[in-house]
Amino acid sequence: MFDTFVKKAKLAFSDEDIRRRILYTLGGLFLFRVLAAVPAPGIDPTNLTQFFADNQVFGLLNVLTGGGLSSISIVMLGIGPYITAAIIMQLMTVMSPKLKSMYHDEGQAGKRKFTQYSRLLTVPLAAIQGFGFLTLLQRQGVLGQLDWFQMLTSVIVITAGAVLLMWIGELITEFGIGNGISLLIFAGIVARLPQALSQLIFQFTRDQLFMYAAFLVAAVAIVYGIVAVTEAKRPIPITYSKQRGEGGNQNVSTYLPLKLNQAGVMPIIFGLSIMLFPQMIINVLGYGPQAGGVIGFLQSIYNNDVLYAAIYFVLVFLFTFFYTAITFEPDSVAENLQKSGAFIPGVRPGESTRQYIAKIMSRVTFSGGVFLGLIAILPIIMQQITGMQRLAIGGTALLIVVAVLVDVIKRLDGQIAMRQY
Repeated sequence: MFDTFVKKAKLAFSDEDIRRRILYTLGGLFLFRVLAAVPAPGIDPTNLTQFFADNQVFGLLNVLTGGGLSSISIVMLGIGPYITAAIIMQLMTVMSPKLKSMYHDEGQAGKRKFTQYSRLLTVPLAAIQGFGFLTLLQRQGVLGQLDWFQMLTSVIVITAGAVLLMWIGELITEFGIGNGISLLIFAGIVARLPQALSQLIFQFTRDQLFMYAAFLVAAVAIVYGIVAVTEAKRPIPITYSKQRGEGGNQNVSTYLPLKLNQAGVMPIIFGLSIMLFPQMIINVLGYGPQAGGVIGFLQSIYNNDVLYAAIYFVLVFLFTFFYTAITFEPDSVAENLQKSGAFIPGVRPGESTRQYIAKIMSRVTFSGGVFLGLIAILPIIMQQITGMQRLAIGGTALLIVVAVLVDVIKRLDGQIAMRQY
C-alpha cells in the first residue's frame, strides 16, 4: 500500500497538469488563511472568546465560515452567504419552471447563467448578514460602538470579503482539485485543530475519561461510516453491442456505478445552514426566551434537543434527495446509453431505461440519505450523553473534514488514473 502511495505521489507531481492543479488549490487555501488572519479593528479578544464558548449556534456557524467568524476577520462571513444563495436558487428551481429549464435543459450556458444569479444574490445576503453580525457583536460588548459611517464601511468590507472568498472557491473548483467551497470550509476547520486539541488536552480531568473515550469511538465510527458510504456503489449491468464484420455481433458487458452518496457533504452543509439561519436571526434581533408567536415556537424547537435532532435529520435526508435530483439526471443517462448503442439487459431502451435507473437511484439515495442523516446527528447525541457542548461542534467539523478529504482523494485518483491509461 505504501509503495502504491509513493508511486501515485511521484506521478502526481511529475505530471505538469496535476501539479499545477495541486499548487493552484494550495495557493487558494493559503490566500484564504491569510485573509482570515486580518482582524477587524476594535475587537475585545476576551469577550470574543467567551461569546463563542457560550454560544453553540455561533460555534457551529463558525465551522461553516471556515473559522473567520471567531477572529472577526475581513472574511468573517466565509462562504456562508454564497451557500445560502445557492440553496435559495436550487429551491427556486422547484417553484420556477423557467429556472428549472435553464439549469437542466440549456446545457453549460444555462448553468453558467444560473450560477451568475447565485453570485448576484450573494451580495445582498452578505450585506444583511454582515450588518446583523456587527449589530449583535456590539450588543454583546465584543465590538465597540460604531457610528453610521464606520458601520457602512465595515459592512462594505465584510461583503467584499464574502464575494472574494466566493471567487476563490470557484477558481479552485475550476482550476484546482475538488470542490472549492467545501475545501475552504475544510481549510478553516483544519487551521483550528491545534487550538481545539490543546483545549481538549488541558481541560481534561480524570472523571471525563469515559466522555473522551466515547467521543473517540464516535469519531472513528464517523470516519469509517463516511468512507464506507462514499466508496459504496450500486452497479447496473450495461451491455454494448459491437459489429465484428464477418464474425457477427459481439456483446461487451460492463456496468454503470450509482454512488450510494451521490450528493457528498453538501446535504450536511445545506441542512446545517437551514437549521442555523432562524436561530441566527433570533439572536441578532435580540429576542428573549419568553418571546411569543413564531419566534417563541422556533425557540422551543431549539431548546428541545430531541426535536432539533429530528428536524436536522429530516433536512439532511431531504437535501440528499434534492441535491441528487439536481446533479444526477436519469433522462440524460438513458439518452446517452441509447445513443452509444448500450442497453440494460432485460430493459427496453428509452423511457423504460430511464424509469429503471430512476427507481434504482431512489432506493440507493434513500439508504445513503438515512445513513448520512444518522451520521449528522451523532455528534448531537454524543453531546447529550456526555454533556460537553464542544463535542457537537467537533463532531460536525470532523464530519465535514472526512467527507471533503475523501472527495479530494477520489478526484486526485481520477486525475492520476487518466494519465496512467
